[in-house]
Amino acid sequence: MAEMKSPDFATIQAAVAGEQWALDKVLECYGDKINCLSTVRKRQPDGSMKAVVDEDIRQQLITKLLQAIPQFPIEEP
Repeated sequence: MAEMKSPDFATIQAAVAGEQWALDKVLECYGDKINCLSTVRKRQPDGSMKAVVDEDIRQQLITKLLQAIPQFPIEEP
């Protein structure tokens, strides 16, 4: 998996303020991690296992992240 790039301070500050572009950027930055955390193994009809993203879990993680962003403490670097 590629290294996760954190959003810059200005983007975080804008996301905390509720700017849609910034929230989208934060979700983009953490999208791979969210997909990884929401991946489950499902048994296939032939008995093999397949890793798939569970969309319900993925949406729950996105919702929790979006709910937490406004409470993020902002301090100038």
